[in-house]
Amino acid sequence: MLDDDRLRQLATELCAVRGVRAIALGGSRARGTHRPDSDVDLGLYVEMTVDLPALEDVARRWAGADASIEPRGGWGPWVDSGAWLVVDGVAVDLILRDVARVAEQCARAERGEFAFHHQPGHPLGFLDIAYAGEVAMCVPFCDPDRLLEDLARSVTPYPEPLRTALLSNLWQVDFLLDAAIKGAKATDVAYVALCAAAATMLAAHGWHAAAGHWVTNEKGLIPNVARLPMDTDGFSSSAATLLGALGSTTDELLETIAKLRELPRPVSAA
Repeated sequence: MLDDDRLRQLATELCAVRGVRAIALGGSRARGTHRPDSDVDLGLYVEMTVDLPALEDVARRWAGADASIEPRGGWGPWVDSGAWLVVDGVAVDLILRDVARVAEQCARAERGEFAFHHQPGHPLGFLDIAYAGEVAMCVPFCDPDRLLEDLARSVTPYPEPLRTALLSNLWQVDFLLDAAIKGAKATDVAYVALCAAAATMLAAHGWHAAAGHWVTNEKGLIPNVARLPMDTDGFSSSAATLLGALGSTTDELLETIAKLRELPRPVSAA
């Protein structure tokens, strides 16, 4: 079993590779919401000149199997690259982050700027300032230059301009549901499903922003609203019920869209 001492030893070896600036534990294990079978996410904060062959050598030795790390963009424009390993029987995901891009997104989060970008594996789009959230919530394992410490300080507490911007973005919820009505009239279930899920996820982003909680991934976005330290008026359970039974006829779809529009939103709750 991969214990903390072994994990920190792996991080130390990875951190010694040229171009690696810091290593941090991320994901559900950093947040304390992991399951026994959850993967271990290790964020490698690297410069563009990082020695990828040397990283692969470390990964190969620890996994006891072949390991390759794609060049930047190998996993898409925003996730960059990394490697999936199994170490001591535990899945370990190495995820590379460009330090320059991370610093840029921390500065944008401070100013209340954000955008969603097309990225494989992120159906709503990759939220660029999620990089800032990762820094704010990670557990540094190796940070010799205090890179992560300084960046985390820049976005802690949760930036008020970002909270305001994400709440202001809730106009898109009704915009998407208006579009869903057109799909419902044509009995286009797939289009309605896309609009409904996107609208509900944007509303969930608003709830997390209202609570000052970072979001780094769509997974768990809607269910985790129920765990926020504020009254969300049953948003998560109601959203799950409606999204799980959209309907297949025009009348059923229109009825569901109307109910989705009635879901509680943080602006009205405030």
